[in-house]
Amino acid sequence: MLCRIVDMKNKEVISIQDGCRIGCVNDVEVDMLNARLVAIIVYGRLKCFGIFGREEDIVIKWENIKVVGEDTILVKYNPVCRRKKTKLFPGFFKCWK
Repeated sequence: MLCRIVDMKNKEVISIQDGCRIGCVNDVEVDMLNARLVAIIVYGRLKCFGIFGREEDIVIKWENIKVVGEDTILVKYNPVCRRKKTKLFPGFFKCWK
């Protein structure tokens, strides 16, 4: 199967460890001296609709890419690095039942 860099741009990236969706490929790193793909980059999530910027970008090295399919890329990625969403006021609305 042949795949161009342009074709990789909108592929969904999925972690094989827990099946979570990491995001879509937004950019790639290419080693110009050796003419090879080094990593794919998934941009970080927007903070408050982009007003406060975005989280850190996720760089997945080529060694951690396991399968490149038609629509998805399966990778070995440890999602512990990503912060989980927290509620703004946990427990506040429980008293209004």
